[in-house]
Amino acid sequence: MDGHVFGRGTKKANPQYISVNWEASGGGAFAVVPLNEKGKLPDHIPLFRGHTAPVLDTDWSPFDDSFIASGSDDGKVFLWKVPEGFTVRPETEEPPDVSPVVKLSGHSRKVGHVLFNPSAQNVLASSSGDYTVKIWDVEGGSSKLALKHGDIVQSLSWSANGSLLVTTCRDKKLRIWDVRQEKPAVEVAGHSGAKNSRVVWMGEHDRVATTGFSKMSDRQLGLWDIRASREPIDGFQILDQISGVCMPFWDDGTQCLYLAGKGDGNIRYYEYTNDKFEYLSQHTSSEPQRGIAFLPKRGINLHENEITRAFKTVNDHYVEPVSFIVPRRAEVFQEDVYPPTVGTKPAMSASEWFGGKEGLPPKFSLESVYEGGAPKEMPGDYKAPSTAPRANAATPTTPAPTKTEPPPPKAEPEPAPAPAPVAREPPPSMKDNQASIANMADKFNDKDTVESSSDEETSSFEEVQKPGDLRALAGGSDTPHARKSSLESFKPPPVTTTASARAPAPSAGFASPPATIAESNPPPSSALPKASDQPPTSAHRTTPSTGSAGGAADGLRSHLADIKSMLETQNQTIKTQSEQLDRLTREMEAMKPGTGAAGETDLRKGFEAREQGMSKEEQIGWLEEELKRRRG
Repeated sequence: MDGHVFGRGTKKANPQYISVNWEASGGGAFAVVPLNEKGKLPDHIPLFRGHTAPVLDTDWSPFDDSFIASGSDDGKVFLWKVPEGFTVRPETEEPPDVSPVVKLSGHSRKVGHVLFNPSAQNVLASSSGDYTVKIWDVEGGSSKLALKHGDIVQSLSWSANGSLLVTTCRDKKLRIWDVRQEKPAVEVAGHSGAKNSRVVWMGEHDRVATTGFSKMSDRQLGLWDIRASREPIDGFQILDQISGVCMPFWDDGTQCLYLAGKGDGNIRYYEYTNDKFEYLSQHTSSEPQRGIAFLPKRGINLHENEITRAFKTVNDHYVEPVSFIVPRRAEVFQEDVYPPTVGTKPAMSASEWFGGKEGLPPKFSLESVYEGGAPKEMPGDYKAPSTAPRANAATPTTPAPTKTEPPPPKAEPEPAPAPAPVAREPPPSMKDNQASIANMADKFNDKDTVESSSDEETSSFEEVQKPGDLRALAGGSDTPHARKSSLESFKPPPVTTTASARAPAPSAGFASPPATIAESNPPPSSALPKASDQPPTSAHRTTPSTGSAGGAADGLRSHLADIKSMLETQNQTIKTQSEQLDRLTREMEAMKPGTGAAGETDLRKGFEAREQGMSKEEQIGWLEEELKRRRG
C-alpha cells in the first residue's frame, strides 16, 4: 500500500468489496478485495492498473457496488468496473489485471480526492492540486462544473440531497458551495492551525462537522450551522494534543459521529443531540491506523446488533475490521437502532441533476432484510424522526394511542380505603446510639468526614429505606471504613443518564472481539436498590400514599441529624483526648529518666503504650500516674 500527502493506506468499502491503495511497480495501482475473502493474500493478486503515478484516492458508487472511481498523482480520474465473479485467489499463477472503463482528463495537477454524489447517479466530484474541484458527468465523460479555491482542497463532503458541497482548504477557509451556481454560498474562517482539517456533512441535517488544529496544535472538533456559520456552535471543542489528523465519519442512522485519529489507535464516537456532540466512548487499540473506511448501513450484520463496521489499515500490512455492536440480547428486529436507510436506487439521473433537480434518494426498511426478504422500499413521503433513537441506549417503545369509542357510563366506584400505615420499629434511643459509638471511639480517624444530610434533602430518588437499618448503621460494624460505607449507603444513589460512563469498546476484527456501545437508559444494577432492601409495604405500589412517604422522609432526616450530632460530639472528644495525650507525652519526654536501666525501661514502656492496643483513656491514665510517680 502506498503513502502520499493526502493520507496513507487510503481505502473505501461497500457491502461487497474494499479498495486499498497498493504499492506496485510500473505505475499506480490499487487492489479490490472481496469482503468474504479473508486471511493472508497470495503474493500475486489481480490489481486495477492504468494510472502512471500512485493512486491517491478511490470511491465506490453508492448505487452500484461494482463501480469505482480513482484519482491519481498523474492528474487523471479513472472509472472501473469490477468483473463478475472477481476473486483475489485465481487459479492462474499470473492473474490478469483490470483496466479502466472510462478515463477523465481535465486537471492539470494531481487528483487528491474523488467523491460520488449521494443522490444523483454518475455524478462525481474530484479535487486537485490545481486548486479546483471539478464536477463530472460520468455518462458523458466530461467536466460540467468547476469550483475554484485559493489553495489545495483538503477534504470535501456532499449534502444528503447532493445540491451542496462543503470543502476545507489549506487557506484555512470553510466553504459551502451551491455547486450548480459554481460559487460559495458560505465562506468563513475554519480551524486556525497549520495542519490539515477535515469536514463531513451530517446526513439530512443542515449541519457540518469539522476536525482540525488550533494555533497551539490542539486537535479540535467543530459543529457548524450552515445557515449561520460565522463560527462553530459553542466554539471549537478541544480533543487532545495528538499530532495526527482526525478523520470524521457520520452515521445518519444512529446520529453518531466517529473520529478516527491517523497515527493512533483510538476511534471515538459522539452522539448528536440537542444541537451538540455528547461524548459516548472510544475504541482503543495498540495498533495505530494509517487509513480507515466505514461500511454503509446496508452492509452491517443486523442479527448481531452491529450498528457500523470500520476497516483500518495497520502498518500498511493488513486490514483489520472493527465492529461496533449494541450489547442487547434480543431475537427480534431492533427498530430503534435500525431506522430506514438509503438503498441502491438514485433519486435522479446525471442529466436531471445538472438540469437543476433536487431530491433525496429513496430509503428501504432494514426489517425486511433482517427477515431474509428483499429490501422493501419506504413510501416517498417518509421522513425520518427529528431526533433519531440513541444507538447506545435501549429506547423503550410505547404503542401509538388509538382512538376508541367511549365506554358506557358506569356508577362511580366507592373510594378505596387508605392503605394501612406501615408498621415500623421504634427508632433507637440516643442512649443506645451513644453506647454503641463509645465502644468504637478509639478507632475513629480524625480525617473521616460525615456526609451532609443536605444530599438527602435534594435527592430526587423517592425510595424510602427501612428505619430499622439505622440501628445496624449505629452499631453493626467496628471499623471506620465500614461505618462510613454504611452512612454512604443511606445516600439515595443518583440515577445515571449520561453517556460518558460507558465502557471503552474493545477492538474487533480477525483476532479481537468486537467493540461495543453500552446501553445507557437503564441505570446500572449497582445504582438501583435491591428488592430485599425495600420494605414489603405499600411503598411498592404504583400509587403510594403521599402522607406516609413524607412522614417517613421526615423521620429519616431526623435520625440522620441525630447521628450526625453524636458523631460530631464523638469527634470533638477524640480530638480533646489526642491533645491531652500529646501534652502528657511531651512532659514525659522533658523529664529525666530514673537512675539505672530500670528507669529507662519504664520510660520506654510509656512511649510504646499507644502501640500495644491501649485505648486513649488507658493511655492518658497510665501517663498521668507515671508523671505523678516521677514528680513525687
